[in-house]
Formats: sequence, C-alpha cells, structure tokens
Amino acid sequence: MDHFSSRHDGLYAEDVPLRRIADAVGTPLYIYSAATLRRHYDILADEFKNRDALIAFAVKALSNIAVLALLGRRGAGADIVSGGELYRALKAGIPAERVVFSGVAKSRGEMEAALNAGILQFNVESEAELAHLSAVASALGKTAPVALRVNPDVDAGTDTRISTGRKDDKFGVPFADAGRLYRLAAALPGLRPQGLTVHIGSQITSVAPFERAAARVGGLVTSLRAEGHEVTHLDLGGGLGIPYERAAAAPPLPVDYAATLNRATADLNVRLILEPGRLIAGNAGLFVTRIVLTKNQEGTHYALVDGAMNDLIRPALYGARHEVMEDTPPTGVPVHHHIAGPVCESTDLFAKDVPLHEVSAGALLAFRTAGAYGAVQASQYNTRPLVPEVLVDGDRFTVIRRRPTYEEMLSLEVIPDDF
Repeated sequence: MDHFSSRHDGLYAEDVPLRRIADAVGTPLYIYSAATLRRHYDILADEFKNRDALIAFAVKALSNIAVLALLGRRGAGADIVSGGELYRALKAGIPAERVVFSGVAKSRGEMEAALNAGILQFNVESEAELAHLSAVASALGKTAPVALRVNPDVDAGTDTRISTGRKDDKFGVPFADAGRLYRLAAALPGLRPQGLTVHIGSQITSVAPFERAAARVGGLVTSLRAEGHEVTHLDLGGGLGIPYERAAAAPPLPVDYAATLNRATADLNVRLILEPGRLIAGNAGLFVTRIVLTKNQEGTHYALVDGAMNDLIRPALYGARHEVMEDTPPTGVPVHHHIAGPVCESTDLFAKDVPLHEVSAGALLAFRTAGAYGAVQASQYNTRPLVPEVLVDGDRFTVIRRRPTYEEMLSLEVIPDDF
C-alpha cells in the first residue's frame, strides 16, 4: 500500500499535488510519503510486539537522514554496511545500541568508528574478519559484540544478482564451518560472540526460503548452546519482496512473513533482529520526471524525459520494471511509447511500450515503487546533478535533499597549478 493517488486534477502524494511539488522543486526528483513509511514500519513492528525484537532498517535502501530520523523516532534501528552509513544513522538520532554493522569487507577505520560509537553488533562474515576485528578491538581496549553470519545454502528463488544465501555467494561463512568459527570467536581477544545472522537475498516472493533458512540457523543455535556457548541474538536479515507492478503476482504479506519467522523461532529464546529495507521504503517513493520531447523512430514512439539512468538505475542495472503513472487524467486512446532519458547510453531506457495519453512537452510521469534503491544508487554521470528528495507529510512537503549547483559539484576537484 502507498499514499499516492490519481484524482480528477492529477496525481497526489498524500494531500499534495505532484504538479505543485514539481513546479517548486524542479524535475527530475524523488518524492516520499511519510504516511507510507510510518505504516509499513508499524505493520511489521506490531507483528513482533510480543517478542524481544529490533527492526533494523537497511540504510542502503534509502539513506536520507530525514527518513532515518522518522523511522528512528518510531523505534527502528539501523542495519549499516559502511562507515558513512554509521555516520548517517547517528546523525539521524538512531542510538548506537540499535545499530548493526553488516558487510563483507569492513575497513579498520570503519571498525574503529563503530567500536567507539558502541554499536549493538558486528555481523562478521569470514574467519579473516574475525581476526581483523579482534586485533582492532584489542588495540582500542574494547570488546566487539559479534554475530556470525552463516550462509545456509538456501536458494531464495530471486534474481541471481540479489541472491545472497547460496553456498557460492560471497556472503557469510559456510554452514559446515559455523561451529568452529563460533568457538574461535569465543577464544579470540576483544570479541564477544552473542549470536548468529543469516540473509538469503532480496525481493523474495515466497515465505518458504525464509522458513528453511530460519530452521537451519535455529538448529545451529541449539547445537552451539549444547556446547556451552551463549547465543542470545538471532538476526534473520530481510528480503521480503514488494509488488512493482499491479498486474504481477503479489508477494506474501508482511503478516505472513512475520508469522513464519515467529513460528520458526518461538522456542529459541533469542532477541530477534530483522533488516527490512525495500519492504518499508519501496512503495513509499516515486521518481518524477517531465517529458522533454517525443520522436518517432522508424515506427517506435519515444517519450524522452529529463530523468535518466543515473537518477534511477534499477531498470538499466537489473532490468527492473516500475509502473508508470501519468499526471494528466487519461483521455482518448493511448499511444505506446518507450520512455528514455538523455544520457548517451542505450541502457538509458526506463520502460518499453508504455501506453501514454499525454505526451506533450512538460507532461509529468511518475515511476511507482521507487523509494528503495533509487536515490541511493544515483550518480552524477554526464555531470548531471543528484536529484532532489522531497518528503510529504499530509498537506505539507519539505525538500530533504536539494539539487546541487554545478559549482558545488566541482568543488572537490582541482586543477594543479603546474599542470
């Protein structure tokens, strides 16, 4: 569900006309609905209200500090994968004790920053990382709380580019090595192993893979405890899919996902950690662009827009499809158009054969389900400024990241004096 709608006079984000925002801020831009973000977080949190559980929002999905602050005030933690994301989470007011540090190649500087901040947990993904973290923590005179990320060899049935839980993926430690490495973590100085973590992929459209992964890691919790180890935390990652197109089969509901995980872990007596990103943010965002001009290329109609693949790269990177909405109420017979941007790449193509009713210059188009992995993956390719981000709350909107000027874009570059 989202809070974007088509009314008699055009598209709305909550109670604000998209046209008003686009005219004030310029296009292209991202628009987020505060009501949708709150609702999606609350629905999931409510399903775990009777458990000791932390919803650690995956910052990589949507990292704007205004969004992080909104979720943090509702009790969310942060799942981070870099020192920059740690800085963002703390800047947004999320307490360090609600921060989980994931990722396969944390640098010494990142480890030091997280240790000094006092984060909840490091999700460690290799034997080499255990040794590295032990050395860094010992040098600082600190103890790092550790969860060992186990690769359960579960195929989530999602796109291979976003699958993370198969045995040949780069993530986690082999399941057969988990016991040995947990014992090693307990023996190394500066480390305090406290749990296990698992993550099998993203945009997963069935609860069955989650159930298999939870069962595998749950059995490991039991066997480690039988050896005398403390296992108090179980991080089950994220990855539940969301609907990108209304005509597509709907993924399981968050309540079904939660019921599966609650059932699989009911007898483990652990603190649960979940890392949803797309589930909370995906449907909460639109990417909005204007038609610049149209052309007929040997019978193929193109609507050329001011947004480009550097602003929303998912279609070019993953072949992702986003439903397109027109701001102008539909009249007459639609004409199918390819929607493409101005970047000099053949992959700068958002969608093919989209039925459009209004294709005149200046008409607004909105790409749904763009809240996750949209703005965070944007770049300044072709020296195109990063697009603004706008947060709508009821009948108000705020620019939460403005468009930089060219001067600001070039401010980090220098021409040597003796060049």
